[in-house]
Amino acid sequence: MVRKWLTLAGILFLIGCAISPLGRKQLKLLPDSQMNAMGVAAYEQMQEAVPQTEDPRMLSYVRCVADAITVHAADQTGVAAWEVSVFEDETPNAFALPGGKIGVHTGMLSVATTAGQLAAVLGHEVGHVLLRHGNERLSQNAVAQSALEAGAEALDQTKPEYRDVVVGGLGVGAQYGVLLPFSRKHETEADTVGQRFMAEAGFNPAEAVKLWQKMDELSGGQAPPQWMSTHPANQSRIDNLKANLPAAKKLYRSARAAGKNPKCVPPPPKDAQK
Repeated sequence: MVRKWLTLAGILFLIGCAISPLGRKQLKLLPDSQMNAMGVAAYEQMQEAVPQTEDPRMLSYVRCVADAITVHAADQTGVAAWEVSVFEDETPNAFALPGGKIGVHTGMLSVATTAGQLAAVLGHEVGHVLLRHGNERLSQNAVAQSALEAGAEALDQTKPEYRDVVVGGLGVGAQYGVLLPFSRKHETEADTVGQRFMAEAGFNPAEAVKLWQKMDELSGGQAPPQWMSTHPANQSRIDNLKANLPAAKKLYRSARAAGKNPKCVPPPPKDAQK
């Protein structure tokens, strides 16, 4: 019986092996159409569970940055337009989902205080989607589960009992107590692509470095060492983003020369609005 499932897992791996936009081999068992449907479902669950901002200036600002990023992130997932929501949640978080869905927590705007820093966040999150990292995580989970149940059953990620795994695999599982963390490789790839997207949109890519320097300060030195975490250590991310700056700045200068200069203005802090 064990041999049967190991054979099935091997077949699934061979069938699903693909090459990512960055030239890396990936396991992708799910079609983009199914990933898009799961992303939309997860987004709707989030909308039902968490209140959304009623501040039109905040929503307009976040949409301005998101639109500038996504127009430079064309791919073949079948997404014609991206929907954006701002959730009333003080944790500094944001996500992008297959199916063209973006969510930003109000707490993120207290950390990413400039349009360029928010562009770095959204470029990173959209990068995860366009690099099919969610598909890769869910596919790896499906292969692991195939040793416990029939392969077809393991791949039926739309079943209710798989909801938490699907939502976690797409990157919003913290709200549901389940999260399949992106690997260090995924995070580094998304950092690289996200910095490229923001530069092509006309945002200064040096803002990505500033964002992670702020994240490092906020951690107060409490972040786990890199070898204990699936995420790269903050300093590693900063070093990688600095190393990518020369190439990203060339894209930025070209974008500015072409007239790309997003006029996205952060709303004043709540205290200043009183």
